[in-house]
Amino acid sequence: MSQRFAVIGNPIAHSLSPIIHQCFAKQMNVRLTYEKIKADDFSFEKQVSDFFTQDGKGMNVTLPFKQRAFAMAQQHSVRCKKAGAANTLWMQANQLHADNTDGVGLIRDLHRHLLVEGKRVLILGAGGAARGIVYPLLENHPAELIIANRTLGKAEEFQRAFPQTKCLSLNEIEGQFDIVINATSASLTGEFVALPTACLSAKTFCYDLSYKQNGITAFVQYARELDCDAVDGLGMLVEQAAEAFFIWHGMMPETQEVLTFLRASA
Repeated sequence: MSQRFAVIGNPIAHSLSPIIHQCFAKQMNVRLTYEKIKADDFSFEKQVSDFFTQDGKGMNVTLPFKQRAFAMAQQHSVRCKKAGAANTLWMQANQLHADNTDGVGLIRDLHRHLLVEGKRVLILGAGGAARGIVYPLLENHPAELIIANRTLGKAEEFQRAFPQTKCLSLNEIEGQFDIVINATSASLTGEFVALPTACLSAKTFCYDLSYKQNGITAFVQYARELDCDAVDGLGMLVEQAAEAFFIWHGMMPETQEVLTFLRASA
């Protein structure tokens, strides 16, 4: 019998999660269905509860609901507690469990390109996406980790939650960075966060947590126009999905062939 899974967020039409999990299921000989649910800002919690009441087995959560998903859960993994945001949910012993696989997904994909150790790293944005990647980045020993946000109030809130980082507003960014990570949702709307020219050099590696099935994101295009090496978050999406698949099924799928397939079909 098929098990029911889903991803919830808004926007959601672009999500490749159903394709990825179906590929993993085929690899591992698992029968499942995996759907997209467009979240409603006013009834997100009810949508999640209804999904599990209606025999849902597991749910991924994407922008902008990861902190609300965290608040709903009764049980949290250690990395989920550290993040204060959840992207993976499941029911166990009648309790809603939560994990965050974003950080491990990012690190696995980043290591395809470069190491974080000793690098000066800038994260753009201070929402749930940024929260999920902070501790895994810190565990890889960057020289400095700076978070910049459009509104200073949210940056200050982030600083209180993650005192090991330095948080500031976008207009306070100074110096050159080895790695710049876009954790805002701006790319999904075709926008990007313009940075001071001094931040980026030909050696800066730029990473967009967002992705597009066809073409490149606005942030990746902006970075490449400045002669930076830049990639989108498709690799991270596949890696975090593999970790969620492992949580739900106890089997770790192979990711490279799925990523290659998605890149080829873009």
